[in-house]
Amino acid sequence: MKSPLNLAGLVILMSIGQPGLSAPVVDTHWQRTAAALFPALEEISPEHVHPKVQDMLAARKARVRNCAEQVRCVIEAMRWTVEEVTTLSGPEATMPSGTEGQNGQAIKLQLRGLNNILEVYGLGATPRYPEIDGPPPDRNQNTGLPINAAYALWLRAAAQSDPATRLDPSIGLALALLDANDRGEASAYEPLDQRFNSQALEKAKNVDWRRYRYSSILVPGIGPDDLTTPLSARSILNVRMAAERFAQGLAPFLVVSGGNVHPRGTRFVEALEMRKALIERFGVPPDSIIVEPYARHTTTNLRNVTRRLMAIGAPLDKDVLIVTQLEQSQYIESAEFLQRNQTELGYQPGKVGSRLSNTELTFRPSAKSAQVDPFDPLDP
Repeated sequence: MKSPLNLAGLVILMSIGQPGLSAPVVDTHWQRTAAALFPALEEISPEHVHPKVQDMLAARKARVRNCAEQVRCVIEAMRWTVEEVTTLSGPEATMPSGTEGQNGQAIKLQLRGLNNILEVYGLGATPRYPEIDGPPPDRNQNTGLPINAAYALWLRAAAQSDPATRLDPSIGLALALLDANDRGEASAYEPLDQRFNSQALEKAKNVDWRRYRYSSILVPGIGPDDLTTPLSARSILNVRMAAERFAQGLAPFLVVSGGNVHPRGTRFVEALEMRKALIERFGVPPDSIIVEPYARHTTTNLRNVTRRLMAIGAPLDKDVLIVTQLEQSQYIESAEFLQRNQTELGYQPGKVGSRLSNTELTFRPSAKSAQVDPFDPLDP
């Protein structure tokens, strides 16, 4: 009898290149995650690509088949080479129109993000933030790979006919690796604005932005130190201070920003817990709260608030008021934070301006925040 590991390899060998079912089962979670992480890749129809792209995709599948049952070989074979990325993102990649320009660049970034998932969750490469990212520390004794890598291969093979994976099997493997490691944050709250921000979107249609000193008040979350506390004392402090500023009429909206990040493994989402506190404890109307549940770092607190402001039509030439406890506030205006933005995002999400108090800073958002981050697949 074959072991589960060998069975996984056997299923992969049998599935790659085989015709799919006429009516494949659609995994809606995979569908949402693929749409969040790989939108440009999902738009490519394998039946309408240039012949040289078809040849490249066929060669990739043959490369995987040649790995037989070796898990490491399969994962490494699914990584995209520089030449393959260039081929898929080039001006002749699709027919009848090309993908050059913005879409070609998006394809490049998304393939880099896909490779990052394969390397971190499949091969065990060190993630950007080891304390909160990456697979569990356990390794398979036979392969030395993360413990869930083989199970992800099995899951990908079982879902080989899923429409989300139609372009290339590496997409299915990336989705399976995130699934096997319970890292579904990238799509957990979609459709975000319809589910959580519809009332704020409706209110924004009638806002006279000239009446307010700030377009919004940003409330970044600060995670607790244990897995059982929904909202840390520091986040409660931030919420209270922000509610006071809102009551003064300084801005039409509060933006609560933060995901389920700290401590690792928490099920509590900072933004949702802060929203709950604003409504239940401090009486803030739900239509005045914008939820941003994806930010996992201070860099993306600022980037993502800009995205949400753009979504509701707020003017970007108006400052945001950042309200947070002193330590985080000082960090946001530090040279270290500026460098971190440049290193991790590749740009500044805006300009940190005047300090108004120990707990208040101004921030002028930048439209550059709409750019994707190819290196952090959990925070697109």
